[in-house]
Amino acid sequence: MEKIKRRVSRQIHIGDVAVGGDAPVSVQSMTNTDTRDARATIDQIKRLEDAGCEIIRVAVPDQEAADRFEEIKKSIRIPIIADIHFDHRLAISAIKSGADAIRINPGNIGGAEKVKKVIEAAREREVPVRIGVNSGSVEKDLLKKHGHPGPEAMVESALRHIRFFEDNDFALLKISLKSSDVLNTIASYKLLAQKTDYPFHLGVTEAGTALGGAIKSALGIGYLLIEGIGDTLRVSLTADPEKEMVVAWSILRDLKLRQRGVELVSCPTCGRTEIDLIALVEKAEYLLRNVKAPLKVAIMGCVVNGPGEAREADVGIAGGRGSGMLFKKGERVEKVPEEKLLDLLISEVEKMTGEKIGSH
Repeated sequence: MEKIKRRVSRQIHIGDVAVGGDAPVSVQSMTNTDTRDARATIDQIKRLEDAGCEIIRVAVPDQEAADRFEEIKKSIRIPIIADIHFDHRLAISAIKSGADAIRINPGNIGGAEKVKKVIEAAREREVPVRIGVNSGSVEKDLLKKHGHPGPEAMVESALRHIRFFEDNDFALLKISLKSSDVLNTIASYKLLAQKTDYPFHLGVTEAGTALGGAIKSALGIGYLLIEGIGDTLRVSLTADPEKEMVVAWSILRDLKLRQRGVELVSCPTCGRTEIDLIALVEKAEYLLRNVKAPLKVAIMGCVVNGPGEAREADVGIAGGRGSGMLFKKGERVEKVPEEKLLDLLISEVEKMTGEKIGSH
């Protein structure tokens, strides 16, 4: 299989995470706690760290949230980005409190002079800025010019902001062009990729629920990554942010861009299935969700494709009538009753990874 050839972009650093250049595509998420509640925010970030989050973003909607920022940063392991809208003073406060980067939409921060003050603070501490252009916040003159917030309008907006930052001697930039429309998102990033070499943060914004949002994100983000476009990403779901990690890492793993966690292979079931495969796979998927080691696990339901697929996996089970066979590295290991299959599989995964999975 031909390896994906990635777009050559400038490299910046968000804390100790390199973004762009030859760095691997990194995974981000955003907390949905009230940032003013430092304890709840820290606890959620720690769960996200365990689930594979490499950069975290938190909303800073007011000064009270900004006052909690330093406490939150000191309590976590991964770099933290402050997400700012409307008030440039909050961006400056977050920078002074140790933000590893900030995310702003320069169009809603209060005008050119206020953006300049943010740039001055970021330049002084060498803090990168993500210019975030969303389809819902394109400037009015560009909407009038283009008629709607499509790719041309979004790209012109981004280039306008980029030039302003460059004119003010600042180039530690990362760019995002997010829309809830998959095709608009793809077209926007492809168009901007022809015009600048800044690193890109990928995402389909307001993507939807755990299922619908995963589909939209896989299509939009996945397509762009196949095209070689994208240096860091966030899967946006109306769900627990930990679920974003599962989707994000699945996209990267399936495109052979990163390796982390379990790739679960399971058959769709048919009339030949003679074990309760759906329930078995759902339980296994839940138990294996936080395994860090890259591992291919197969759970198959019949004797047609089951043994072959199980042999191709690092470890797998193939079910029969009320029983199943464990395969490990292509070799038959043990036949056990159906009710013992899950325990046996999880036990083998624990042995192979050295990770404790917990009660099953």
